[in-house]
Order: sequence, then structure tokens, then C-alpha cells
Amino acid sequence: MTGDHRRVPENAPRVVTPFSVPVVAGDGRHPFPLVPDAVTALVRAALEEDGAHADITTVATIPADRTARASLVARAAGVVCGVPLAVEAFRQLDAHATIRIDAPDGTAVQPGDVVLHLSGRARGLLSAERVALNYLMHLSGIATATAALVAAVRGTRAKVLDTRKTTPGWRALEKYAVRCGGGTNHRADLRAAVLIKDNHLTIAGAQLGAAVQKARALAPAGTRVEVECDTPAQVEAALTAGADIVMLDNMTVEQMRACVALVGGRAIVEASGRVRPETIRPIAETGVDWISSGAITHSAPALDLALDFD
Repeated sequence: MTGDHRRVPENAPRVVTPFSVPVVAGDGRHPFPLVPDAVTALVRAALEEDGAHADITTVATIPADRTARASLVARAAGVVCGVPLAVEAFRQLDAHATIRIDAPDGTAVQPGDVVLHLSGRARGLLSAERVALNYLMHLSGIATATAALVAAVRGTRAKVLDTRKTTPGWRALEKYAVRCGGGTNHRADLRAAVLIKDNHLTIAGAQLGAAVQKARALAPAGTRVEVECDTPAQVEAALTAGADIVMLDNMTVEQMRACVALVGGRAIVEASGRVRPETIRPIAETGVDWISSGAITHSAPALDLALDFD
């Protein structure tokens, strides 16, 4: 799984000294979404949740002065994401650990590739292991799932987008993982754009055109207005009302193709529903501009990574 991702970028940070946290993805285009203080607080809470500062198994079996070396390696092909969080986990339990980053965020890896080399207090490395891996495996899974969809639509005009179907409290990180996988973020939250769905129209008892006009009048200037459409008639009504984006919700490929022709470039066309690796290419070939997938954040399998001690 190479795609547009580079294997171990030449400008990748190689050594992490105490209290330095890398905050830019490996491709240099996607800044890490959390400032260092936020990374510190988030990881501290995760370590406390895991009881990492009172790891009775490690204290009982490992002498306090024992040092160790380890490599965090990929067991499966994928795209790495979450390295700054993993580094911070190890750093908090051993401020003097030496960490070499071989695969920064956004890097494609194959089985056996090394993500991190670590050297430091054995107790700290062992007690931080699970928290570090939890961050890396989950976020790398999202980046990997996104990269698979991006690769499947390559050569078409379609962009792969995420949704708001994210883990509460993790949205910034999970949307960052989508970017590391080559995807594009949809609206960040309910304030970012207007998206009129069937439930809005049903509860309000409003006509689609009137709903678009009211949203346009209320939203800040420049805010995009999108309408979820189930039928070509709704698409035409949304266009007539001046919608910027029409979402083709759970339509067949034939219906999507007809709606793309109906829109004729008058709005952005988004496809949503039933998006899987085996279905996304035919969807993209209908000519839609965007294809959104909730599965890349809410159902992405974790990437298999492991910490191996020398």
C-alpha cells in the first residue's frame, strides 16, 4: 500500500530528545491537530486510566535500574498515524528515553517495517506500551482504511471524505488520520456548514426550497449549504433553491449517474451510503465530486503493530 505515501521520508525526524514532540505528519502537508500541551494532557489522562504509574506486574518483575531497547514494528501493511501520541506516552514514563522515528505519520509501511526505535528504562517502556499502541493502532487503522478508498478512486475526479461519525472527543485526531491516509475532511462540526436532511424537513414541515433560503439567510456569509437528496426531483428542487452541494443518499449507481447529468456542474455532487472498497470505484465513475464514508472512522480495523524488545 504505497499510493501517494512515501516510505520513510528523507526529512523525517530521526531522534526525539526529552520533551520534544513531532507535530507534523510525515508528508509535511498535514499539521498535527493538537498543540503540545494538549498532547501532554491527553496522554497523561490515558496513562492514568491504564494505571501505568502503578504497574504492579512490571514493578514486581523488572528491576528499577534495568534498561532496554525495543522496536515498534508493523505486522501488516498500512499507513502510520499517531506517532506524536505514542512518543509522548513513552516520554512521560521515561523523560530521558531515546526515540528514533523511522515512519512518521503519513508513511506507508509493510510487515516488518520499523516505526520507532526506543531505548530507555525498561519499566517505562513496558508500562507505556499499551497506551502508545492503542493510539497508533486505532489512528493508523483509519489512515489505512482511507488510503484504500483513495487508491480505489485514483484516476477519477472523486475525492474521499469523512463524516461526523467519529469517536466522541477524538474527532480532531480521527479527521487528521483521514488526511494522513490521503482523504479530505467534510465539515468539522455542526457550525461549519449547513446540511439539510430529511429529518430537518419532516420536523420543520418545510418545503426544501424554503429551508434552503432560510438557511442561507441565517448562516454566516460564505457558508456552504448542502441538501440530502433521495430522488432526482429533490436534486432539481435543491438546485432551484441555490444549494451549493447535493448529497445523493443511498442511490444506485444508475441513479447517481443520472443525477450527475441533471446537476450539470451547477453544484458539487456528493455520494453517500453503501461505500465500501468494492463499491467505491463504480460510484466514482458516475462523475460525482465527493464520496463520503462514515466507515473509515467508525469501523476501521486497527492496524496490527507491536513492540518487540531486543
